[in-house]
Amino acid sequence: MDQDGIGCSERWGRLRFSIVGSLLASPPEAGKLKEALGELAQRRYRHPTTGQFVQFGVSTIERWYYAARRAEDPLAGLGRRVRSDAGAPKVMSAALLRALEAQYREHPAWSYQLHADNLVALVAEHPELGPAASYSTVRRRMETRGWWKKRRARRKKGTAGEALAAERLEKREVRSYEASHVLALGHLDYHHSSLRVVDAHGAWHTPKAMCILDDRSRLCCHMQWYYDETAESLIHALCQAFAKRGLPRALMTDNGAAMTAQETTGGLLRLGILHETTLPYSPYQNAKQECFWGRVEGRLMSMIEGVSPLTLDFLNRATQAWVEVEYNRSYHEELGTTPLARYLEGPDVSRPCPGSEALRLAFTVAECRIQRRSDGTFTVGGVRFEVPSHLRTLHTLHVRYQSWDKTVVYLVDGRTGSLLARAHPLDKSRNADGLRRTLSPIGDDPPAPRPVDTNPIPPLMRKLLAEYAATGLPPAYLPKDENAPAPATDTDDTNRPGGPNPGEDKEV
Repeated sequence: MDQDGIGCSERWGRLRFSIVGSLLASPPEAGKLKEALGELAQRRYRHPTTGQFVQFGVSTIERWYYAARRAEDPLAGLGRRVRSDAGAPKVMSAALLRALEAQYREHPAWSYQLHADNLVALVAEHPELGPAASYSTVRRRMETRGWWKKRRARRKKGTAGEALAAERLEKREVRSYEASHVLALGHLDYHHSSLRVVDAHGAWHTPKAMCILDDRSRLCCHMQWYYDETAESLIHALCQAFAKRGLPRALMTDNGAAMTAQETTGGLLRLGILHETTLPYSPYQNAKQECFWGRVEGRLMSMIEGVSPLTLDFLNRATQAWVEVEYNRSYHEELGTTPLARYLEGPDVSRPCPGSEALRLAFTVAECRIQRRSDGTFTVGGVRFEVPSHLRTLHTLHVRYQSWDKTVVYLVDGRTGSLLARAHPLDKSRNADGLRRTLSPIGDDPPAPRPVDTNPIPPLMRKLLAEYAATGLPPAYLPKDENAPAPATDTDDTNRPGGPNPGEDKEV
């Protein structure tokens, strides 16, 4: 996984979903699937790892299409499968592992390479320990057990950003369109009210409405007013719309900051929702939403313009009543029926909405952090979080969080994205009581017995001495009076130049 928190499997899932997502949102008619697949096969796509333009065959795209259609989570179904032995260390005998542990206890400042080299020399002297392990195996074994090199110099953490801006520059005719299935496409937009509301402190605000419409039925899935126009408010309304009506296949928005925030775009992708943005300065692409705002101002706001003072709570209660009782049940001239009736007629391609906790985990920013080994913490947005004890051996942490809420951070698996644990902010006052839990053992390794090698000279040095002695050459240095006694250190004041200090009495 890169520093932006996106792994190789998820990158491939995003690419494949961007290719077949249009077929899921608008399934082709009977007998037209091959033609649609052929058109997709003629296009060029950017490789998720190399960045080169590539093409995919019809059979490959067809396999992706059926895999996404059958999967409950299309994005996860299209990702690359993780090998069953991914992350598992190579075979290492128990005796050799015990020797490595004893070697680390004796020399914790050694590098991984020096430990590996000494194991090779030790195996040469004691073949009963089994085959020697490679450097990578030794390093993985030591890291998973927390056998890190002591007094390692701290490294400066570098951050890298990835620009994700997809623009459609092709010129097309302006034509009216409509999705062929219910919840195949949703429209999302903000609207600034013509009326102002007052809060509990007497301050006046211009409320902003967030609304989600279904393209085919024009049904208002959810509408709510907020004081601000942020990604937090957008996701708050979007999750309610999903809980009421289900997950759509695609969602069209403009290029506002809230719509293109990392939490928004990442959450839609993790939920398997194709995110389409309108071209700059092209509001006609989201014309259904603009027409809805006309009805909001012409009917809803006109009926409550005499309410004074107008509060946000009353505005939201009036909006819910107007949407559910009048708008969704009113006759629509273009549809020839009501939005609710058209919604119930189908056909429907929506998916069930996951639980609230899964929605919260989906709409998060994915990043990587380095765990501080001194106290088992990491920092997100200037706030330090504590890592659960059972994850203390992880060097790189894959975290997800919402930028406006620093009360909890999710720790996930970097390969699958599954939730591992929740990290909470560091509470120094609580930790000052001095109570500490006993660390649970990592893995099921047997306890370390007595060291195999009791010689104080390390095996690698013994090997070097033996090889040097085998050459038959004398030591390449000249001794200097090794057997002569060392000169004694004279501390008598009388031997100093000038004799004893004046005023000092010499003891007889």
